[in-house]
Amino acid sequence: MESSIEEKLNNLAELQAIDSQLDNISSIRGELPMEVSDLEDEIAGLETRIEKYAEELKDLEGGIQNSKNKIKESQQFIKKYETQLENVKNNREYDALSKEIEIQGLEIQASEKRISEFQKQIELKNETLSAAKEELEGRKVDLGNKKEELKNIVGETEKEEKDLLAKREKAESKLEERLRTAYNRIRRNVKNGIAVATVMREACSGCFGNIPPQMQADIRSRKKIIVCEHCGRILIGTNEEEEATA
Repeated sequence: MESSIEEKLNNLAELQAIDSQLDNISSIRGELPMEVSDLEDEIAGLETRIEKYAEELKDLEGGIQNSKNKIKESQQFIKKYETQLENVKNNREYDALSKEIEIQGLEIQASEKRISEFQKQIELKNETLSAAKEELEGRKVDLGNKKEELKNIVGETEKEEKDLLAKREKAESKLEERLRTAYNRIRRNVKNGIAVATVMREACSGCFGNIPPQMQADIRSRKKIIVCEHCGRILIGTNEEEEATA
C-alpha cells in the first residue's frame, strides 16, 4: 500500500533528523580525517623523495669509483710508457711515448676534478637527505598524534554512529526510490546537508528565502510535497505552526 503524502513527509523529516545527527558527529571529527589523509600522502611523498636521493647518492659514489679506476688505469699506462721510454731507439718514439704520458696525466687530472665535483655533490645531497629524513620523522610524529586524536574521537562516537547508521538504513527504506534519490541529490547539492527544511517566520530555514502565503498553507496541509522555489529543498511545517493553525 502506497504511503500518504503526510507519511512520506514524516519519513523524510525522520531521515533528515538522523542525517543531521550524523553530520554533527562528522563535524566533531572536523578536519582530522582529511588531515590524517594529507599527512599520509605527504609521508609517502617524502619517502619516495628519500629513496630518490639515496639512488642519486649511489650513482655519485659509483662515479667516484669509476674515476678512481680511471686514475689507476692511467697510472698503469704511465708506468708502462715510462718503462718503454728507457728502450726508445729514436726521437719519434720518444715523442710519441711522452705524448701518451702527457695524455694520461691530463686524464688523471680530469678524473681528480670529477671526483672533487662528485664529493661536493655528495655533501650537498647528504644535507638534503638529512633534512628530508628529519622532516619525515616530524611528519610521522604529527601523523601518530592526529591518528590518536581521531581514534579517541571515533571511539567516543562509534556506538552512536553505528546506531544512527542502522536507523538511517531503516528510515531510508521507507522512502520510495524517486523520493530517496531526490533527497540524496539535494543533500549533495546544498552546503549544510539540509535537504528537508522547515518553514520558520514565513521563510525557508535552509536558504531564508521568503515563502508565499498560499505555499505556506499548502505546506501546512501536507497534501503534496513542496520544494523551495529558491533553493530546491523539500519544505515541511514546524509542529508549532501546524498546531497554531489547527
